[in-house]
Amino acid sequence: MRRIAMFVAASTMTLSLAGCGVLNATGSSTSATPTKGNDITVGVLMPDKINTRYTNFDYPIMKSKIAELTNKQGKVDYQNAASSADTQTKQMQTMIDEKVDVIILDSVDAHAIAGTVKKAKAAGIPVIAYDRLAEGPIDAYVSFDNELVGEVQARTLLEGLGSNVDTSDKVIMINGSPTDPNAKQFKTGAMSELNGKVTTAGLSYDTKDWNPDIAEQEVTKAIGSIGKDNIAAVYSANDAMAGGVVKALKAAGVTTMPPITGQDADLDAIQRILAGEQYMTVYKPYPDEAEAAAQMAVYKVQGKDIQFDALTQDTVDSPTNKNIPSQLVQVNAVTKSKIKETVVADGIYKISQICTAAYKTACAEAGLK
Repeated sequence: MRRIAMFVAASTMTLSLAGCGVLNATGSSTSATPTKGNDITVGVLMPDKINTRYTNFDYPIMKSKIAELTNKQGKVDYQNAASSADTQTKQMQTMIDEKVDVIILDSVDAHAIAGTVKKAKAAGIPVIAYDRLAEGPIDAYVSFDNELVGEVQARTLLEGLGSNVDTSDKVIMINGSPTDPNAKQFKTGAMSELNGKVTTAGLSYDTKDWNPDIAEQEVTKAIGSIGKDNIAAVYSANDAMAGGVVKALKAAGVTTMPPITGQDADLDAIQRILAGEQYMTVYKPYPDEAEAAAQMAVYKVQGKDIQFDALTQDTVDSPTNKNIPSQLVQVNAVTKSKIKETVVADGIYKISQICTAAYKTACAEAGLK
């Protein structure tokens, strides 16, 4: 059994993978409301509009699954905070005031939202933390093995550098937002692979709000420090920022891109991979994550304890609460040769969406037709 150190803010949360059956599943369901039927309202709070996945995948998948589980009687109140912690707090407070039955929360700032999570708990509204583990009395959590994401990114980056990689190779680190607990986990996982193999000292940036424009500025700063010809690779924690990385390198006159990582399997990232502008992305099967969150939410308020426990056989600790019932979904590295067997095979994108006119030749070379 593997134990993974997960970091939130300045604290450490411990992930305990429970390899047991449903009868031994952890997590209390005592706060479930067995009187709820199918006529429920699920509040869905997403953190930003920079990452297209929330609008294109997570929310639509949740909405569809909630409709399926409630015989099309369940309603979804969807809000996106556009990277503002204050906006998200107000959105969540409105949901509490309107007495939604359950909230699925992907927090902008895991620490700042804790007080509002407490208010939801006091109002008898369960909160399912989605993708990012918010602080406060969370009822359940669904996400990916975030340290593993960082490890996969770094291992694939090293593969891209080839067998001659050594400690003199300089790798720029474009990490995620310091207010996102996942960002620290990605960074920790990546550094566990990169430490002692390449140089990242003085080249690591924590990027506010995962903002691609800030990422572009950070890479421009790094280029000014070490020169464009001395960049062996760029670790970018997600695809949106990878787009900013590519812009900065092109502006500096780089014509052949070094290995650049990403995450989220955004459509433009898949196209950059085909064009040789980005080396890889991490594909996180959003249908699995989003459907699990929808199921947790519905089962929790309907008092379906056995089904809820079956979904939450892992546990995690946050800085404020321990043994939070959880589910962690596995991830896949996507390089050019893996596009067809991942995002295409899973129906995330059709070949026609990927292989627009500008990418026809690259698609043919990659066997996408």
